[in-house]
Amino acid sequence: MIKRVLPVLGLTALILAVTAGAAFAATAGGHDLTKAYLTLAILGVAAVLFFTEVIPLPITAMLVPVSLSIFDIVPAKAAFANFGNSWVVIFMAMFIVGESTFITGFADKVGKMTVRLSKGSEVRLLIFSMVSVGVLSAFLSNTGTTVVAIPMIMGMCASAGIRPGKILMPVAFAASLGGTMTLVGTPPNGLINSVLEKMGPAGIHPFGFFEFAKFGIILFIAGIAYYALIGHKLLPDSDASCHMDDEEIERPKRPEKMIWSLLIFAFVVVAMATKFLPLVTAAVLGACLVVITGCMTMREAFRSVDWVTIFLFAGMLSMSTAMDKSGAAALIAESVVQHVSNPYGIMFVTCLLTVCITNFMSNTATAALMAPLAIPIAMQSGISPLPLAMGIAMSASACFLTPVATPPNTIVLGPGKYSFLDYVKAGWPLQIISLLLSVAIIPLIWPF
Repeated sequence: MIKRVLPVLGLTALILAVTAGAAFAATAGGHDLTKAYLTLAILGVAAVLFFTEVIPLPITAMLVPVSLSIFDIVPAKAAFANFGNSWVVIFMAMFIVGESTFITGFADKVGKMTVRLSKGSEVRLLIFSMVSVGVLSAFLSNTGTTVVAIPMIMGMCASAGIRPGKILMPVAFAASLGGTMTLVGTPPNGLINSVLEKMGPAGIHPFGFFEFAKFGIILFIAGIAYYALIGHKLLPDSDASCHMDDEEIERPKRPEKMIWSLLIFAFVVVAMATKFLPLVTAAVLGACLVVITGCMTMREAFRSVDWVTIFLFAGMLSMSTAMDKSGAAALIAESVVQHVSNPYGIMFVTCLLTVCITNFMSNTATAALMAPLAIPIAMQSGISPLPLAMGIAMSASACFLTPVATPPNTIVLGPGKYSFLDYVKAGWPLQIISLLLSVAIIPLIWPF
């Protein structure tokens, strides 16, 4: 208990000292920038707490609007209003809709088809596994997809005499890359859209449902090609057991409801892609229908929501408002522009910083920290915020150097018997490839 409390007390003392000094310096210079420096101090402490996980991530996210309200940077009503934000509701509903496809057995069918297509070849099994998991992750939770895929892949490896360590890590990376292709594939995409709505200049609209795929599919194909041609040689020869007990494999609970689940899921995706219904309306209607049709129970629906993601999302959105209203974002933007004025230089620095942070803390938290900075930097530089926003979204999900970078990376750590260093050895080339592709290609699709 003492070990957990002492760092919090130290951080509290640090924020008080920093904010007091900043406030004095701001007022002494004739400009009342107290709220701006307070906002930056809160952001800095949040980043440290996210990085160290001294307290649970959702609690850190909740303390952000609390702090902004206490220091009167943002009114309490506005600070907590984001828990009703449409993007928060969309992701909550899509967790439920996606889970219904797991409960009714659709993911299990995809896995069995992958087994038949691979025919015992290690590289073929690697490619088919990455493709199937990546495509599912574009529309479903990449975390849930990875969890469902692991027992099937372990079984495939046992049948083919292949070490699971040669397959599981690329599959986790494919889940993250697949999630970059749609609005609902990964939380950073929705968060970026929300920040664009709140802070974007007039005439700038959020990205469309499939618009992320314009670059996301390039990353996805690059990841598969890399591991098929070169990357598989860098994967460790771990001693992970190929055996999986029947109890460890979660069987579909209601296969007879699969057709209902797929019809509802297809309806939601089509409605979102065509804007036949508002995004939030389509998502919530889908969540209601999977329960009404018996695809899942209310208890299963509640359990399917990743509440860590929801609280991170909602809590950190208040920082976007604070960065804008307090003038903190403008301060950072002016500082960046003074040192880096070339658009590609700004793009590179933004993506590199996102990658470095994401590999050591939640990618949702990283996007929440970086997104409010991108728009004012772009506006101060006289360029469009879209390439920077997309660069942050892609960089927050394309992270391969550590087991804590994304939930899929963490999930395969145990079953694959990986070490921390295994991720670095197998992931660093793809990390560089993803970074360079982001900086070079994104501005071609969304010009500066």
